[in-house]
Amino acid sequence: MNIESTLQLAVQGAFNACFDTDIEKSQITFQPTRKEFNGTHTLVCFPFSKISKKSPEQTAQEIGTYLRDKSDLVKDFNVVKGFLNIELTDKTWLDVFQTIIETGDYGQLPSSGKEIMVEYSSPNTNKPLHLGHLRNNFLGWSVSQVLKAAGHKVHKVQIINDRGIHICKSMVAWLKFGHEETPSSSGKKGDKLVGDYYVRFDKEYKQQVAELEAQGMKKEDAEKEAPILQEAQQLLRKWEQKDPGVYTLWQQMNQWVYEGFDATYHQMGVDFDKLYYESETYLLGKDEVLKGLEKGIFYQKEDGSVWVDLADEGLDQKLLLRADGTSVYMTQDIGTAILRFRDFPGISRQIYTVGNEQEYHFKVLFIILDKLGYSWAKECYHLSYGMVDLPSGKMKSREGTVVDADDLMQEMIDTAQEHTQELGKIEGLSDQQASQLYYDLGLGALKYFLLKVDPKKRMLFDPKESIQFQGHTGPFVQYTHARISAILRKAHQLEMDQLQDALQHLEELHPSELNVINILGDFETKIREAAENYSPDIIAQYVYDLAKEYNRFYQEVSIFNEEDLNALRFRVAFSRATAQVIKKGMSLLGINVPDRM
Repeated sequence: MNIESTLQLAVQGAFNACFDTDIEKSQITFQPTRKEFNGTHTLVCFPFSKISKKSPEQTAQEIGTYLRDKSDLVKDFNVVKGFLNIELTDKTWLDVFQTIIETGDYGQLPSSGKEIMVEYSSPNTNKPLHLGHLRNNFLGWSVSQVLKAAGHKVHKVQIINDRGIHICKSMVAWLKFGHEETPSSSGKKGDKLVGDYYVRFDKEYKQQVAELEAQGMKKEDAEKEAPILQEAQQLLRKWEQKDPGVYTLWQQMNQWVYEGFDATYHQMGVDFDKLYYESETYLLGKDEVLKGLEKGIFYQKEDGSVWVDLADEGLDQKLLLRADGTSVYMTQDIGTAILRFRDFPGISRQIYTVGNEQEYHFKVLFIILDKLGYSWAKECYHLSYGMVDLPSGKMKSREGTVVDADDLMQEMIDTAQEHTQELGKIEGLSDQQASQLYYDLGLGALKYFLLKVDPKKRMLFDPKESIQFQGHTGPFVQYTHARISAILRKAHQLEMDQLQDALQHLEELHPSELNVINILGDFETKIREAAENYSPDIIAQYVYDLAKEYNRFYQEVSIFNEEDLNALRFRVAFSRATAQVIKKGMSLLGINVPDRM
């Protein structure tokens, strides 16, 4: 049963009986009762004074009295000023619980008929993935799972930025200083090897700029004229002309990177349904820009470069094609968007999971697509998220000061191992089970910490805090699941087929049981809310609240010392339902929950 919907009907009846007035169901909304008052659902009665012709307090008192006396749902009530706090009967809570356990796939909403595309990751092929990519991947993947749970069909994609000046910089450095080094000969992952040459390029570039300045050249000119940069730009032009030697090297170095990325994605536990490559979409983007130029949507400067004037939209001018005809990021993003809607004509929304430093870029992109006449441009959405800060400051890829994703994940796994062994939580586990536990705890701590924060907020990542077994952490929720699993193993011989009879004869519920059932009953509402807002943090907060309330129940209520067999059967079933919802909720965050620890 849906408590709020059923309560709304009861309140409608109260208005009809008490005030001889019919009101719309949509006018009746509830909020959670504050913890210092009895009850779970609060009706704010101030807006109803005009209808009742009475004070908010009198209005609340009359509605409460009617509900208590006439409705099977309501046990009691209290009025605080114009707030009606409602206590539900134990039978109501048991009906809610029965609905939960009888729902075949609780936490999976019916099909919406909507098709949504979610882009995330979208790395450059000149460096390995770092801490910022972890938040991006975890967020995009989790949003995809939440949308699926909300009944939508979801396509998970990424655009791999595999061309442009960035990869040419790595290529130049490898040609000049690489001595034919490969991942095999160096023992390095391919993405890390290519990333090392990107850092090497920057080192050489800065040195050359400094030398030119020392010779009397202005800094601005020196930055343009540095020989190694000129070489990279020449390489880019050759690539666009499909020079065989340049193209072969580009393919080889990118392949090294892809193999490295695949290993990192596997460790992350994320995947994609389709990959797009900038090298395959930028030409379509260039064609669209040239069509827009012919139609007068864009304009050309004397040097041959193509621009769009966004003054009417309160913005500035944006470059779309360079003077030498080479494309920019905006060009390929135009082509990628168009190609995706051609590939998946049924999608009603395209979500771009990209950091908030790109908000201007996407604002411009969506305006350009709209100017080009694509009606679906208004269905493109930038899921903007805040950066992840570290005590040492902002990360810089070209200077090699990033927190490497592989290293951080391994550090979290190692920390989980150390912490778990100190607490003695691996007794009875095989080596393989222990290794899996360290992985689940380490990655669970990392994912939970990065996802529990509202995506829009900038955050500071604290590895030590994230791995704790107490507090608002992933391991705390995981440990709660393991605790319940131990209870279920102990109770496996209990005759649970008699649960229906137990529910009918159960006389009274403990307040902590009511609280847990209240939270359990809110799961699908939280999924809808998280899906509508693209906010996995809503699910993270939900599973934490559920785990915390179950632990309170565990401390206050005996399970196996209970003499009433009906109560015992209920508490085991109640525990099982809690474990299932915790597992489902954590799975939406990409987190495994162990059965033993």
